[in-house]
Amino acid sequence: MLDLPEEILEPPTRSPVARDVARRAGVSTATVSRVLNGSAGVRADKREAVMRAAQDLGFVANGAARALSTRRFMAVGAVVPNIENEAFVRVLSSFQDRLRQAGYTLVAANAGYDLEDELREATFLLERGVDGLMLVGDIHHPDLHARIARAGIPMVQTFSLSRERPCVGFDNAASAARAANYLMDLGHRRIGVISGLRKDNDRGGARVTGIAAALAARGLRLASEHDIEISYGIGGGRDGFRQMLAGGPPPTAIICGTDQIAFGAMIEARARGLSIPGDLSVIGHNDSDFAPFLDPPLTTIRIHSAEIGHAAGDHLIARIQGRPMVRLTEIDAELILRASTAPPRGAAA
Repeated sequence: MLDLPEEILEPPTRSPVARDVARRAGVSTATVSRVLNGSAGVRADKREAVMRAAQDLGFVANGAARALSTRRFMAVGAVVPNIENEAFVRVLSSFQDRLRQAGYTLVAANAGYDLEDELREATFLLERGVDGLMLVGDIHHPDLHARIARAGIPMVQTFSLSRERPCVGFDNAASAARAANYLMDLGHRRIGVISGLRKDNDRGGARVTGIAAALAARGLRLASEHDIEISYGIGGGRDGFRQMLAGGPPPTAIICGTDQIAFGAMIEARARGLSIPGDLSVIGHNDSDFAPFLDPPLTTIRIHSAEIGHAAGDHLIARIQGRPMVRLTEIDAELILRASTAPPRGAAA
């Protein structure tokens, strides 16, 4: 038997309560409650005194009790398809900035481009308690919107435009068509597409539709052997371009679903002795941080993800606080021209 020294455990120190904060700040407990619940009508000096007293005492508000009394959780949920996608990282960061400024905490989840998983993650957030919810796109599980309605909280969709639901985004078909028209203006006639997953992804599907429509408007078509759907990432881009080459002569230009896919396609093209843009023009999507530093720098469609996140945050905060907001906010994408695109060889000057 071990001979251990006897220890006397002191009873835990009582956690500070709202009354302690009020006494230290020199205000009433009602004022403390209004400050901690984010209510208006409290003088700035009193609000500052309460927050300083709470910090000095190490006071932590009882969120569950506060939620019962105010029906506010001071938390907002977000479910995105891929937490590794740079566009979604940017939107979450800027969205969180807006929420934090208004006193809300972000709780985010990754759905992996799976509607069942998106439903599961969103349901978890709704059951645990959030004051609003941000989603991506306009395609969701049939049960999701009914559950949001039963929860009685505002929702906003991002990265696409909806005919019915609150949204902050852009016309994906039009932005991709702009890229296709630019390539055709350079003289390209054989244009290919390497996209990520399109199932249950209205953004990816709309972009391919927009490219095909732009080609058709000039009497051209998107050949099936030049229309490749792959998994995401640089490796997916390499694999996609290999598949394209297996179908016969390659196109003279390709439009890719993300900059990572474009980077992979460029690597594979170079490995096969093709020059960019001499033999192959390449356009990406997102304008990732690395895009200007590739060799050659990548022409891409810039999605203003940070602005989308800010606008989505403003939208939800306003509706949570009972203020009216426009249903649709469009933040258009932009074609950024760099050195990965040029006229095809032999094109007339």
